[in-house]
Amino acid sequence: MCFFCYLSATFGYHSHTFCLQGEALRTVSVLIGANIACFFLQNLIPYAHAYFGLNRLFIDALFLWQPLTSMFMHGGLTHLAMNMVVLFQFGTILERSIGTKPFLKLYLLGGILTSLLSFFFFYVLSLPHVLVGASGAISVLIGVIARHEPHYRKGLVVALLLISFAPLLLGFPIAWYAHLFGFGVGWFWRFRP
Repeated sequence: MCFFCYLSATFGYHSHTFCLQGEALRTVSVLIGANIACFFLQNLIPYAHAYFGLNRLFIDALFLWQPLTSMFMHGGLTHLAMNMVVLFQFGTILERSIGTKPFLKLYLLGGILTSLLSFFFFYVLSLPHVLVGASGAISVLIGVIARHEPHYRKGLVVALLLISFAPLLLGFPIAWYAHLFGFGVGWFWRFRP
């Protein structure tokens, strides 16, 4: 375990020098900045959720960019803030442990795969959903950490279930299935040495 960042190196190479230089904040900060910029842009574009959120237009009108762009859209300022706090928390842990390029690949490809799985879930069930938010991609990160860090596994699973289902009990619309798909994608993600 690293004394400076408290990370173990069970599934990747970890360097104290890398840790101390703060390199892990670079990609996570860019992703957070991109999410914030897209949030403000989406408020300037009429029907932004229809064009860039993930919905039936993905297949019906061939809006093939939606699995990626939906990860940078958010339903409101609170939604954005919560996702960015969790992205910062888990993103920095993973980027420090596995490195910048594998982290970015995990976040983007894992998020897109989660979007596709979520889309087919609500498409097959004919649900009129529009998916927005980074929580599917963030759940991928949580799934990776849970798989490779058994000491944190139970807490992460409980946290994931709470953020997935507690808002439903309070009447908030939430794509709980995206969280579960994301966790599963992260759990089964394989890293190349």
